[in-house]
Amino acid sequence: MAISTLDDLKAQLSFTDDIGVTDDVMLTRMLASAEGFIERKLGFKFADTFGGAGQEAVPGALVEAVLMLAAHWYENREATAEAAREPPFGVSEIIREFRDWTF
Repeated sequence: MAISTLDDLKAQLSFTDDIGVTDDVMLTRMLASAEGFIERKLGFKFADTFGGAGQEAVPGALVEAVLMLAAHWYENREATAEAAREPPFGVSEIIREFRDWTF
């Protein structure tokens, strides 16, 4: 279950209409990868917890975390510094708030 769209990510990146569809394939891949990354960190799938019948909607903070991470990966595709490999500030904190902590 996708919790954000390609258009959401383009808005996050402040894309304008003149950019067109040049990077749509890459952006779609990064968006799906960001959602999968965050699901693994959370310990549950979005579709199992949010958005279904009798379930709450996906929290806006989780949608924002996915968009922030996908945008970060897009803007830092050629990252070479160790610090650039870390998720952007805020993503880890949002994940921590919603993580399924089991021991």
